[in-house]
Amino acid sequence: MSLAEQMALESSYLMGTYARKPVELVRGEGMRVFDDEGRAYLDFVSGVGAVSLGHCHPAVVEAVSAQASRLIHVSNYYYIEGRGQVGGLLSGLLNACIDPSERASWKSFFANSGAEANECAIKLARLWAKKNKGEARIVVTLDKGFHGRTLATLAATAQPAKQEAFKPLPAGFVHTPPNDVSALEQLFAEQGDEICAIMLECVQGESGVHPCTSEYLRVARRLATEHRALLICDEIQCGMYRCGTYPFGFQHFGIVPDIVTIAKGVASGFPTGMCAAREDVAAAFEPGDHGSTFGGSCLAVAAAKATIETLEAIDAGGNAEAVGEYLRTRLAELPHVVEVRGLGLMCACDFDETIDAGELVIRGLGEGLLLNSTGLRTLRFLPPLVCSRDDVEALAEGLKRLLA
Repeated sequence: MSLAEQMALESSYLMGTYARKPVELVRGEGMRVFDDEGRAYLDFVSGVGAVSLGHCHPAVVEAVSAQASRLIHVSNYYYIEGRGQVGGLLSGLLNACIDPSERASWKSFFANSGAEANECAIKLARLWAKKNKGEARIVVTLDKGFHGRTLATLAATAQPAKQEAFKPLPAGFVHTPPNDVSALEQLFAEQGDEICAIMLECVQGESGVHPCTSEYLRVARRLATEHRALLICDEIQCGMYRCGTYPFGFQHFGIVPDIVTIAKGVASGFPTGMCAAREDVAAAFEPGDHGSTFGGSCLAVAAAKATIETLEAIDAGGNAEAVGEYLRTRLAELPHVVEVRGLGLMCACDFDETIDAGELVIRGLGEGLLLNSTGLRTLRFLPPLVCSRDDVEALAEGLKRLLA
């Protein structure tokens, strides 16, 4: 079916919640996707950071295909193959930077998306506080953060432009500026008894890839501990080796959270989300406290297991570290670029006032590039973790032509 036909059908039958780009993608392989006319595009969006192994990686294709031929879905009423193994793999990754003598099991709840994983984290934090800290209900979040589009995760997303149309939002959330230690300390001094958790992204993705400082994250960890609150790290975008050497973003900053939310790249494009908590925190949940029909399904578990094992086998973190550094170097050399930020293969650049980033995204299609803008002057880059220096060179040369 042609692009024009597909556009007409979606205009007639789908809700207008997306301003889609004028291209119909029908096939993918590694760093490349192909449209309905056979044209190839280098993908620096990767399903918003989800296709971590590249498109149609053989390990994921084989795992999902084999599972689909045996059993697709039976619900969480029963045990299935692989779910415990995936939980064990995640526990090992979460413990990767913790001294072996201090490691403990992390227990996971399987969901379908990042927003659902964050909903689970919020519920778990409030239930844990009820059992351990009385009536503390407040969740602290950071300005310009992003935690999802359900009503609760939207309330946690401290971006007024995204919230205004949907008020009233659920109560119990307060926000504070990122990297402002004094403001965070004052907030805990004033409301510490009422705070059950602080929820943050170590690297804010949706706002244009803004890392927190190590100092700020260490203070957040200290304040949470002192006030018997939980530290929740939203690793949905910056996790699964996206930031480089280590599996999760928080591990690059020398902290250990109490709850971690995971999605996007954990199953290389298959819809999967997880909320993992330290064993003592996870114990707050009892049967019936939370659930999901499709979370941790046979197919999701197969995709996640294949993805996690392959990411480790190919040293995806090492590649993200090296190629990400090269990407930031090449971006900084482009005309009109005024700032470059990021860790690993989670990068962004800001342009001067003469450049419209949204226009670059559209024109980039003509250069065979899939790009993403997060602001009027900002491009964000979240390529598959198999991205190479040659791919970065092709991107840089294409951008150079677009900016000329």
